[in-house]
Amino acid sequence: MPQILIKLIAHLQADDAGMPELAALIAKDAGMASKILGVANSSAYHRQGKVASLEQSLVSLGTDMIKTLVISESVFQTFNSFPHSGSTDLRAFWKSSLSAAVMARALAKAMAYPHVEEAYLAGLLHNVGRLALLATAPKEYAFNFTARDDAALCAVELRTLQITHAEAGAWLIERWHLDSFLADSVLYHHEPLARLEASHPLIRIVRLAHLLCCHADDAESITQAASLCALDAEVLEELAGSVARQVAQAAQHLGIDLAGADDVATPPAYAPPAVDPVQQRLSDEVRNMVLVSEVGQTFARQEGESSLLEAITRSARILFDFDTAVILLQNPTGHALVGVAAGEHQQRLAGFSIPLAKGGPLAASALECQLAFLKRDMPALGIVEEQLFRILGTDSLVCVPLVSGQRSLGVLIGGVAAWQIPACQKREGFLRAYANQAAMALEAAISARGLARRQLDHVTEEYRAASRRVVHEVNNPLSIIKNYLSVLDHKLEKQEPVSSEMAILNEEIDRVGQLIGGLADLQPAAASGVTDCARVVDDVLRLFRATDFLPPKIEVVTRMQDAPCEVEADAGMLKQILLNLLKNAVEALPDGGRIEVANRGHVNRDRRLYLELCVSDNGAGLAPEVLANLFSPVRSSKDGAHHGLGLSIVHELVARLHGVIGCRSSKSGTSFEILLPIPLPTSAAAALPAPGNTALSS
Repeated sequence: MPQILIKLIAHLQADDAGMPELAALIAKDAGMASKILGVANSSAYHRQGKVASLEQSLVSLGTDMIKTLVISESVFQTFNSFPHSGSTDLRAFWKSSLSAAVMARALAKAMAYPHVEEAYLAGLLHNVGRLALLATAPKEYAFNFTARDDAALCAVELRTLQITHAEAGAWLIERWHLDSFLADSVLYHHEPLARLEASHPLIRIVRLAHLLCCHADDAESITQAASLCALDAEVLEELAGSVARQVAQAAQHLGIDLAGADDVATPPAYAPPAVDPVQQRLSDEVRNMVLVSEVGQTFARQEGESSLLEAITRSARILFDFDTAVILLQNPTGHALVGVAAGEHQQRLAGFSIPLAKGGPLAASALECQLAFLKRDMPALGIVEEQLFRILGTDSLVCVPLVSGQRSLGVLIGGVAAWQIPACQKREGFLRAYANQAAMALEAAISARGLARRQLDHVTEEYRAASRRVVHEVNNPLSIIKNYLSVLDHKLEKQEPVSSEMAILNEEIDRVGQLIGGLADLQPAAASGVTDCARVVDDVLRLFRATDFLPPKIEVVTRMQDAPCEVEADAGMLKQILLNLLKNAVEALPDGGRIEVANRGHVNRDRRLYLELCVSDNGAGLAPEVLANLFSPVRSSKDGAHHGLGLSIVHELVARLHGVIGCRSSKSGTSFEILLPIPLPTSAAAALPAPGNTALSS
């Protein structure tokens, strides 16, 4: 409602209302001041010369005309801007409203009702609910806007829109918070007369004004309403004679064209044929099934949990007419509902939590998988529910549990107005079906997130294991480099040749680089190439003998056959295998002993030829529990963070060479037997099955 109208009503009702104060108030509204000046200078009030000031115009017009102009113009300014008012013929509507306003004021004067301008405003607004319904539901109400204004119209409105124009008008006026019975007079202007006997005078005035202006042919009702106002037929007849003239004059001053208003047809109210409830329910179910299927496909197309949550809240607002929608999900422990960063109010909901164990209607909805409809005035509400009401800015909440199978994932909460709750309750089945689709999509997204996390953990663990293996293996060439630097220093002092030592240092530095570079590939491809096994054994033993790796009290013997020792293997990998096995053999002989590296010739295994290479020692042998987990990473009793990995690395390297490794151990010593594939002609290799990768221990 325009603030100037509210202030003017209060000012005009005051006993000490002065013309200067009234002029100052009207001057604040340029449109209103222009209207006053225009009427004062019209032929009806023109005396001599033009009226110069607004205050002089007010004096010229008189208090009654000022009140009529101010109230009417303000109302017309407000309601002519309603949606669809410009595309609808309002002539008959405004003539009826003006007639009721003038009649209500005349009745108020005849009854000595003290607030005659309040009566005028009540008559002017008594049918404003029809404009409100036209603005809200133009398609459904367009025909009935021009229908005859009677009890039948109210019945049709109630049936088709669930609200009458009297209720809509009263609801609208109540939002103005006037200290008046104005809203009541609008609400009850179609009420049966028998119920109005003890009602407020303004209610009876508007009821009688409505009958006189809209139902002049209903003599019985008019007589009954007049008796409620203590007015006889003669008074009414006298008043009726002056109303038409005052309405025409007011319309002229206000610039409202009422020509042809009486020719606008006023047919009986029309209601579409009633739909068979069974057919309507079937139609609703089919529609809901299609919608649920569509939203399910929409959810399936979302990429990522965040976009899915956004889609769920957005679709819920569209389908169920929620003012706003948020989602609370159960935390990983299942002890609380927590806000998620989706939809509106993300920042406030990010730290929002509702303990499920402490009860409350919202927690009960999630735990019992039941829909809940909450209103602000419910006695069982806790602080968390009150917080949600404030966050969402609504007076009612629809709580829909998100259930997939038998598991509750959380709650979808929609904010609605209180009058929407009955409509939501009628759609419980649709709400549940929608929530089930949302829950299934959420569960899939959560599972995908868990799978991604497990895959990441797996890769992380693989990388960690690979890092440990690299650190373990890098220690070997670094130790060799360190020892050879010492040898190099000694030879340089004596000015002896160091070319062979420099070559070894370069080889070992390159090997360090290769090992570290292998971190980038968690699943390296099997190395290939043809390698002379005897030469690799000689190189490794030369490294051991030339440095501190081999104590003097340990004897190393090689028995390599004169026959070719070529194997299908990478020389670097084979060297790494022998280094680890020889280091283990040395560590197994703390008090000295004998180590043997032997070529035992060719072995046929699974129709494939292998060269058998054996590294053995005469130590105390391996304990049964160690032998049982020989080629797995174990916690070692040796010093260092990466001990216990050597034999697992050996097993992995042998497997990458498509070889086989086994171990025999007893109290008389331990031997590791390695089968390495020998090179075959291309045609023969193609005809053979892929070799197995196994480890045998006995």
